[in-house]
Amino acid sequence: MCGIIGLVHPKTADLKLNNASYEVYRALLTLQHRGQDAAGILSYDEEKGKFRGEKDLGLVSQVFNLENLEKLKGRMAIGHNRYATVGTDGKSDLQPIVTGYPFGVGMVHNGNLVNYHQLAKEFSDNYKVQQLTNNDVEVLLNLWCHGVQEKRDWDAEISFEHIKASAKNIFEKAIGAYAIAGLLSGVGLFGMRDPQGIRPLILGKKIWDKEKNLVSHCLVSETTALNFLGFEYVRDIKPGEVIFIQEDGEIHSEELATPKSASPCMFEWVYFSAAESTFEGKSIYGVRLNLGRVLGRRARKLIENNVIRPDIVCPVPDTSRTSAIALAESLGLPYREGLIKNRYTQRSFILNTQDKREKAVELKLSPVRSEIEGKNILLVDDSIVRGTTSKKIIQLLKKYGAKDITMAITCPPLRHGCFYGIDFPKESELIANDKNLEEIADYIGANRVIFLDEADLKEAVEKNDLCMACVNKKYPTSVEAGEEFARQRSLSKEGNA
Repeated sequence: MCGIIGLVHPKTADLKLNNASYEVYRALLTLQHRGQDAAGILSYDEEKGKFRGEKDLGLVSQVFNLENLEKLKGRMAIGHNRYATVGTDGKSDLQPIVTGYPFGVGMVHNGNLVNYHQLAKEFSDNYKVQQLTNNDVEVLLNLWCHGVQEKRDWDAEISFEHIKASAKNIFEKAIGAYAIAGLLSGVGLFGMRDPQGIRPLILGKKIWDKEKNLVSHCLVSETTALNFLGFEYVRDIKPGEVIFIQEDGEIHSEELATPKSASPCMFEWVYFSAAESTFEGKSIYGVRLNLGRVLGRRARKLIENNVIRPDIVCPVPDTSRTSAIALAESLGLPYREGLIKNRYTQRSFILNTQDKREKAVELKLSPVRSEIEGKNILLVDDSIVRGTTSKKIIQLLKKYGAKDITMAITCPPLRHGCFYGIDFPKESELIANDKNLEEIADYIGANRVIFLDEADLKEAVEKNDLCMACVNKKYPTSVEAGEEFARQRSLSKEGNA
């Protein structure tokens, strides 16, 4: 899971529209929740005929300042927020990645290639290509360039036909989840979304002058960025679709790989996306309200049977707050903020080691003793992954006087590894993989845990075709290379520890 954006402004004398990197920077601020390891921006300076880039470890506000943003000149730019699920924390693995041969192209992507290590080896063995990073976007970039090379005469200008050839090469060889945005030097902005549509990619536009046909376009991970930039939502890029936006604003697109059914990731609604965003036509906030209502049905049965006797509903901030409100309303119970979040700490789930996650919990949550002391609490969270974070939260609440805690989760138990952009490819890392509900409750220190099931989740999202492989092991792509991917990922984490 990462945040990406690509933006192209129209050609005009207006200096404001000659600095796409500033708009990309602002968009990355709104996508910070999707990745906090690093950030990067690449622009194309048309006047000088060269790429200009800046990337570093840290949050967007730490990486960029007025001085380096002013150097990123040009009407076209792409940007990336990193949540590392491949490679290391090192600067060499940061995006965007750019190449000047056989032509100038820069790329960012959100997702994971299951067969990344296999493809990297094939490039090395068959083409003697030296991989310069441990990032799967470099493999995508190599696939892109080889696709064009096979189709293009050296003296021919790059056209949409060449771009389709590159996209087709990726669709045929890359297995996994990927939403891509890229720059072609002096040509335009392109994007594509994997054939299963696992990761999001959205098209937006902003009309500056209708009569003069001055229109900016962007490709972005979430609609919250469009809203902040004042862009209009146009549509979601379709699974298996490639799109090309020329410098003059002309758009070409085609669906090259249409799956039998799309499989957008359920976690986009449950956890990843900002509450104010929309994905696949479904409001994230609205879905989370639905999750809370459906969860309320399950909790009500336990209350009516005198199995649990909660006094208050309390969320684990921030993602589960919306569902907790709906749950409290459906049960007629008081909603209370028993935990206050320190907004200057990172999202603990997307940190890449358990030690980092546990330390982040200690820093980010402060209990409100007056609201929890002596109370039976119905504690709402979006998921239980490894269980250690939930355990520490419950210990914290009990330390400050909570009497009894029931944990209510807005998704089903996570029992299987993810290879598509969530950093738990090994099943053995997941608490629900080898424990039943009673054992999970005992491990985390709750008197009981309540989960939704698959039907509940589909009802709340109002979609039947979802990627729920981490729940039911029904992977939308082949995961034959998954075992090697999980092994290599474990080695990367050990190197970062």
